[in-house]
Amino acid sequence: MGLIDNLKWRYATKKFDVTKKISSENLEQIKTAIQLSASSYGLQLYKVLIIEDKKLQEQLQLASYGQSQITDASYLVVFCNYTIVTEKHIDAYFSLKSQVEETNISAFQGYSDFIKADVLNRSDIEKDKWTSNQTYIALGNLLNICAELKIDACPMEGFEADKYNTILNLEAQGLNASVIAAIGYRSNDDTSQYSKKVRKSIENLFLS
Repeated sequence: MGLIDNLKWRYATKKFDVTKKISSENLEQIKTAIQLSASSYGLQLYKVLIIEDKKLQEQLQLASYGQSQITDASYLVVFCNYTIVTEKHIDAYFSLKSQVEETNISAFQGYSDFIKADVLNRSDIEKDKWTSNQTYIALGNLLNICAELKIDACPMEGFEADKYNTILNLEAQGLNASVIAAIGYRSNDDTSQYSKKVRKSIENLFLS
C-alpha cells in the first residue's frame, strides 16, 4: 500500500524550494521510470528533455505565463511527441526488438506490417494526437516515481507549445512540446500542500 500512501502525499506543487536539489541518483531513477513507461505498440514515439540550465528555464518561463515553477524547481521536464511517424520509426523499434530478444528480425515481419498498416494510414493530425497522448502515460510514471521518492512535481499544460518548439529547436527534429512537469522539493511557503486533496468518491468515479 506504499504507492497509495505516496499518491495521497503528492500534490501539484505551486512553489518550490530553490535551495534544494534532486540528487543525481534520484534523477537516474526518474529517467528509468520514464523509460519503462507503457506506450502503444511499445514504439515510444517521443523524446524527453530534462532542463537544468537556469537561463534556458528563464526563456521558457516567458513562454509559460511567468509561472515560478519553471525556474524554481530543480529540473523542468519537457515531453516531446513526434509529429510525423514514418516507417523508419517502426523499423527502428523492430531492429531494437531483434537485438534485445536475440531473434532474427524476419520473425517480426508480419507484426511490423500490421503496425505500419495501422499507423501509417492515419492522417497527420491523428498521428500527432496519438503520439501526444503517449507522452501523458510517461508523465504518469514521472509523477508516480517522484511520489515514491518523496520528490515534488507539478504537471503543467499552461505553456505556449509553439514558443517552446522555437526555443528548444524541436520542429527541426520533428518534435512538439506536448506536456511539461517541474520537479524538485516543495517550499514551506507553498500553502497548497496544506489543502485537503479533492477527488471524486470511488462510487461517483466508477461505473458499476
